[in-house]
Amino acid sequence: MSDAPATPETATDPTAVEEAPYELSMQVDIQSTGPCKKHVKVVIPRKDVDHFYQQSIDKFQGEAAIPGFRVGHVPAKLVEKRFRKELADQVKQDLLMQSLETISEKHDLQAIDQPDLDVSSIEIPEEGDFLYEFDVEVRPEFDLPNYSGLKLERPVRNVTEADVERAKENYLAQYASLEERDGACQPKDIVQLTLRATHGGEMLREIVDFFARLKPILRFVDAELPGFDTLLTGKSVGDEVATQVTISSEANKIEMRGEAVDVTLKITAIKRVVLPELNAEFLSRAGFETAGELEDAIRNSLERQVTYEQRQSTRKQVLRKITSAADWELPESLVLKQVENAMRREMLEMQQAGYTPAQIRARENEMQQKAVSETRQALKEHFVLDKIATEENISVSPSDIEAEIQYMAMSRGESPRRVRARLVKSGMIENLEAQIRERKAVDVIIERAEFKDVPTPLDDSRDNVEAVRYALCQQVSYAPEESAEEADAGDDA
Repeated sequence: MSDAPATPETATDPTAVEEAPYELSMQVDIQSTGPCKKHVKVVIPRKDVDHFYQQSIDKFQGEAAIPGFRVGHVPAKLVEKRFRKELADQVKQDLLMQSLETISEKHDLQAIDQPDLDVSSIEIPEEGDFLYEFDVEVRPEFDLPNYSGLKLERPVRNVTEADVERAKENYLAQYASLEERDGACQPKDIVQLTLRATHGGEMLREIVDFFARLKPILRFVDAELPGFDTLLTGKSVGDEVATQVTISSEANKIEMRGEAVDVTLKITAIKRVVLPELNAEFLSRAGFETAGELEDAIRNSLERQVTYEQRQSTRKQVLRKITSAADWELPESLVLKQVENAMRREMLEMQQAGYTPAQIRARENEMQQKAVSETRQALKEHFVLDKIATEENISVSPSDIEAEIQYMAMSRGESPRRVRARLVKSGMIENLEAQIRERKAVDVIIERAEFKDVPTPLDDSRDNVEAVRYALCQQVSYAPEESAEEADAGDDA
């Protein structure tokens, strides 16, 4: 090891102050171009461009390996000539990154999405200032009214033993097996069907060998069939029935909205649901030590659903009161982009509240049939509650998230680890955090509200719906890749 004294280049001065980051002297012009839309124009003076250009040259000089020169000793002119494109790209990247960060810090844009910025089309001029423009969707601007002391109605009901028994049956159905049987269809049987949907004599959709439980309503992604159980009760394997359904007014296929479609259903098999025996082996598999522990968990889940219903009712009332005095609108483009996200958020809320996969799927299909109008309403609700959460400095802790994952795992009959992995993989863990934050905002309103309790009977309408993952308005034939039990019966029973 050398004992040579430290030089100015190698010495470390513990009192030295880090050089402040370079500050751009840019000009930013922000104009409203419509509801939730801003147009941003940025002008960066030439002196700033030259500063970053020299900074990039210095970096390349210190790293470039060019034959005939030692690393760190390449002439600047040669670096400029040899790495002209790389230098320009680096300068553009640095200028865009720092200028966008500065805009985010100093101008309260409240962006909803990434800016509409085509980086590949932007070029740094050889002379003069650097100018670029972009459009961005932002949160709506509105004033919150006083949300303390709101007069609200609160639906209340007690969880009864009958409710617990019915919920226990739904829970056990997630572990049920199916047995083929002879004879005619009976309500709540599982039927294997082939469906053909036509319009004006032309085939729209054929679904081969899908399973559905006989319930009062069969709900597709873009339509629903009322009287489904009555239509097939008493029918046997090989029988065909014909009926009509009306396509949703918000179906993806615009030309089919509101149209009547002819549907033929052919029964190819009839099965009955066999619930598992509630013994020690099953309880261990489900993660419970005793039957009483399982019933306590189910009761707790039902009580969470009561809370969920109260919260949903409160949300609707709060939003109605707030938006009645607001004139802000949401652009159609924003609503359409957020349709899927809004649905995912509500599905998460229902999982958190302990609803079964079949109940959640029924609501999902209902939302898909009213996707645009319900998404517009859900977005307004989100913006209002998010602003209240910010006003109240509401945050979400890791323990909050873990508690929700535990409830979701129980309602789906899965391990918490598996639920968390799926949320992380799908990117929905962020949605979960947002859901908890908004729920806390609702809780703040509830704590300060004046309530009139309104007795409300159990809403079991979701149990009357059998939802399947198919749309009728598609000109394709479909044969499920999964087994019928796995795809349609296992969690629908």
